[in-house]
Amino acid sequence: MAKKKDLDLQSSGPKVKIGTSDKIIRGIGYVVTTFYALACIFPFLIIIGTSFTSEEIIRSEGVKLIPEGFTLKAYEMVVAGGLIWKSYVLTIILTLVGTTIGLSIIAMTGYALQRKDFVLRNGISFFIYFTSLFQAGLAPYYLLMTQTYHLKDSYFAVLLPLLMSPWLIILMKNFVKSIPFEITESGKIDGAGDMKIFTALILPMLKPALATIGLFLALGYWNEWYQSSLFLSSQVTVVPLQYNLYKVVNEVQSLKNSIAGQYISLADVPTESLKMATAVLATGPIVLLYPFVQKYFIGGITVGAVKG
Repeated sequence: MAKKKDLDLQSSGPKVKIGTSDKIIRGIGYVVTTFYALACIFPFLIIIGTSFTSEEIIRSEGVKLIPEGFTLKAYEMVVAGGLIWKSYVLTIILTLVGTTIGLSIIAMTGYALQRKDFVLRNGISFFIYFTSLFQAGLAPYYLLMTQTYHLKDSYFAVLLPLLMSPWLIILMKNFVKSIPFEITESGKIDGAGDMKIFTALILPMLKPALATIGLFLALGYWNEWYQSSLFLSSQVTVVPLQYNLYKVVNEVQSLKNSIAGQYISLADVPTESLKMATAVLATGPIVLLYPFVQKYFIGGITVGAVKG
């Protein structure tokens, strides 16, 4: 009976009426958001449609939203030889390992820099912020990675540079500001060590931050091609996915005389649809990750943005 009375009291409360001007503003907002969403997804739909369109139609009529002269030649050319699947496996491994390790280091660093009892936090924060403003340049960086660390033709040359960035550390630091320092003090009173406090008390409260920064790290590893182009030479047979597809697009002429010639007529190699097919294969899987972290990503990026 008590629960029924509470429900009756809640339902009998005053209802807020939405005025006409508010309805108009909301309607305009919905319309603008809908058009903006369509404008964002429309190019991707064109890429998908064009990837299945025959090369002759693309050259004569341009790109297509709805495929005409449906063909799978572009996809057959990309997957010819089987190296694309090995690149997928390599990229997935690099993404999982790099995101996990990088997220752990960034989370611990951001937490340590917010500890009021950490004497060196201001000095370390300055050096991290300083490196986000100034860089040594490409030549010293290349010599450091190849001559000092000896990472030429090593996957560590792709994995290590993307583990963390000053911006992500600063973002995590701002996230941790929203957690009261009294929680750390209460853990100390109960006799917990620093690692126990971090894993048992702080880490569960950082889910939005971990989802946001984890997504940034995963996107960075998945879309990586620049480090591979610098440090992975032709002696490395299996390269990350994006670099592999980058090489495919830029070596269409050589593919005509090698891999493509074994599967497709040399006179009809899909050069334009090939570019679209590579874009679909490169972006498709990572797009599926976003819905799982969307609710954390939106809330987390907001918290990180407003904290000073």
